Amino acid sequence: MSRLDRAALLRDLAEHAFSAPASASLTPRRVGAEVELIPVESGSRRRCPIEADGVPATLPLLRRYGARQGWRETRTSKGTSSFELPGGGTFTFEPGGQLEYSSPPCRTASALLGLLRSVVLPLRAAASAEGIDLLAVGIDPFNSVERAPLLLTGKRYGRMAEYLASRGPAGARMMRQTAAFQVSLDFDDEPWLRWRVLNAAAPYVVAMFANSPVYAGRPTGLQSMRAQVWRDLDPARTGLPYDARAPLSTYLDFALAAPAILLPAVNGAHRPFEEWLTRAEPTLEEWREHLSTLFPEVRPRGHMELRSADAVEPRWHAAALALAVGITYDPGAARAAADLLGLPDLALLERAGRSGLRDAAIARKAADLADIALMGCRGLGPAYFHPSDLERAQVFFDQYTHRGRSPADDMQRVEIAA
Repeated sequence: MSRLDRAALLRDLAEHAFSAPASASLTPRRVGAEVELIPVESGSRRRCPIEADGVPATLPLLRRYGARQGWRETRTSKGTSSFELPGGGTFTFEPGGQLEYSSPPCRTASALLGLLRSVVLPLRAAASAEGIDLLAVGIDPFNSVERAPLLLTGKRYGRMAEYLASRGPAGARMMRQTAAFQVSLDFDDEPWLRWRVLNAAAPYVVAMFANSPVYAGRPTGLQSMRAQVWRDLDPARTGLPYDARAPLSTYLDFALAAPAILLPAVNGAHRPFEEWLTRAEPTLEEWREHLSTLFPEVRPRGHMELRSADAVEPRWHAAALALAVGITYDPGAARAAADLLGLPDLALLERAGRSGLRDAAIARKAADLADIALMGCRGLGPAYFHPSDLERAQVFFDQYTHRGRSPADDMQRVEIAA
């Protein structure tokens, strides 16, 4: 293999991160989702372990429930248990024991919504019957980080935890206590317009779906504590790496400047990946593993992964999907959203996590963005977004967004776990 240099890495980004396989073009406007849930004991509100005797644990639950549903237990590349579902997608564990359902790419938004309903709702009911509540919130509202240990300790998670711990407590909170609703969207025929729109929309997604104002039993004064955790984490690997003049080169600069935490430390510090290009000969596999340790609000993975929303209650999944697909896949709505939003704004992202829709300027544009998204969904047609699903999305926007509210405004002080 030839030595990696900037030109080779730029080509790799263009061919593998910012574009999908040719087969994807046969099914345009695919959409997928990652649904994360935080498991706590129904009575004590303590965090549930993955596997333990005498207390509610999630792996035995998934094995019992999955056996009845035809799930197949496998192992991830990180060596942890996972489950493949007959209808597509997988269940895996996050480092703090959070559960993550990763859907397959679906041909329509309503097909995805039907799949999520068939997977998430029955599992939550089964878990509840066994004394486990699967919380759809952005951060564990009951437990401090000390009560949420790191449960996955392989090479990747161990090195990530060590590096992030050197920067402060946000890393442990992110890895062990946060949960999100992530939407995956294709680049297709208008990649740079879609890339710009989703990056510009990220602050509004944070604000509209904020639901983590409580942490460790106490109000934080923030609409999304999860978003603040990400802002405090590591600016070298988070945020909005976007520049309209050269979006691909900008992302390459972002990736090269980020410390390579999966490669060895040098004199006790992790060096930017760019230094490894001159110090050694990193492989293409190491480069791609490095890319997986970057967490911008919109991550290119052969598709666009919109990561900005706190975990969303299942009854509101339609709203989160309507916002994402409406402003991405309908050409007129995408252009209207671009005109409304302007360029991506990191300072706005920070405001959105703190104040959410209590910020009047954010609230006004969020309401307009919701209307544009609904227009876009209608333009995609009833076969793509069924009218009943669109009606559910409209209910969310009317109940929350158009009133300057988010689900965070419904949450009250909670009792800390004993």
